[in-house]
Amino acid sequence: MKMNKLLVALPLSLAMLVPTAALADSHGSHSNESEQTAEMGTATAAAELRIQLDTVLTEHAFLAVETMRKGADGAEDFDQASAALLANSDDLTAAVASVYGEEGGTAFQEIWNSHIGYFVDYVTATGEGDQAAKDEALAQLEEYKTEQSAFFDSATEGRLPAAAVQEGLDMHVDQLINSFDAYVEGDFETSYTLERESIQHMSMFAETLSIAIADQFPELVDGTNPDTPAIDLRATLNYTFTEHAGLAVMAMQDGADGAESFDQAAGALMANADDLSAAVGSVYGEEAGAQFAEIWGSHIGYFVDYVTATGEGDAEGQEQAKADLDGYIVEQAALLDAATEGRVPADALEEGLTTHVSQLLGSFDAYVAGDYETAYSEMRAAYAHMTMPAAGLSAAITDQFPEQFGGAEMPDKMPATGLGGAEGAGTIPYLWIFAGLMLAALTTTMALRARKQ
Repeated sequence: MKMNKLLVALPLSLAMLVPTAALADSHGSHSNESEQTAEMGTATAAAELRIQLDTVLTEHAFLAVETMRKGADGAEDFDQASAALLANSDDLTAAVASVYGEEGGTAFQEIWNSHIGYFVDYVTATGEGDQAAKDEALAQLEEYKTEQSAFFDSATEGRLPAAAVQEGLDMHVDQLINSFDAYVEGDFETSYTLERESIQHMSMFAETLSIAIADQFPELVDGTNPDTPAIDLRATLNYTFTEHAGLAVMAMQDGADGAESFDQAAGALMANADDLSAAVGSVYGEEAGAQFAEIWGSHIGYFVDYVTATGEGDAEGQEQAKADLDGYIVEQAALLDAATEGRVPADALEEGLTTHVSQLLGSFDAYVAGDYETAYSEMRAAYAHMTMPAAGLSAAITDQFPEQFGGAEMPDKMPATGLGGAEGAGTIPYLWIFAGLMLAALTTTMALRARKQ
């Protein structure tokens, strides 16, 4: 099949991002150049492949859960949530087509979109109390898993064995269905826990798929490896930062609606903040981690203040929340500038954080005004934008601690990561991988990276 040398150029409106180079200054100005630089790079062709897959696949899980909830609530914005989910599907299809050709992309999209439809069928049947229709939707999802697994097995020429893919899809479907069921039953804590697990699981699949593609078409990634310590760091930060944007938007919507699930939505957002703080602490020490947690947590509080003021029609309170967010931007930028010894320049970070705040407030304001199309467009823009701090911060950390990020050869066989198991490798229990809430592994591998004065 004809392969597009542009790799997976997803239409994610990257023009809105502050260039990575602006956030991670020239390596040469901070450390001696060496042959290791290319090996530990976070911006190789393989890294870009993995990160773009990571972004679109994790967003799928997030949007799928949220759309199903909107369906359960009979929400006015259900159609716009569904449209965002299908737009994400178009992005993923473009990625597949860029590697496996238009024919491969078309075949993928038909199969992939079918499972979105079956989830909608399940939601509809649940609302109508129609158990037979629910069972039929689940049966259709079983057929989908078989078709999707066969597609990836064939497309990757056996690098992603159908049995392993199906095991991963079993997990994916179970997470979404169980999250939805828990939501309908009012068990919001379980629902949000499963939503976060589903996002993390799709990040694992992005890793495995990128490894398969890089092994199958090494010329597409200039012979680089998507599975190195440096790229693992970037990928971990990528789905943590993007998840923050998604959870923040939906928590603010819950606040505007006075939803029963608001406390649990806010809890999921704060759990994500804890993960980010753990990452910072694992690199720069507990004191820096605590300082980051305090500053980062403050901006979540200011968003809540804005939501509250909006609900009360308090224009003065809204302006105060915006002023507090402006202060947060300066403080957060200064902390990361100092921690990275100038590798993440405060001025560039302030620009990026201003965009982030603007996007979240813009999405919320549009939602309150009933302009749901703009609300979801801004939400997707915010999700994509958060790939920028992940890129900049990971580049800064790997430059600051080069001894911790050596290169790695391509694996001899496909790993079990993200698919629930690989041929001959057995199964890696998902709960073991998730036990540390997505950054525990980072903490383990970076535990010795005490900040050097």
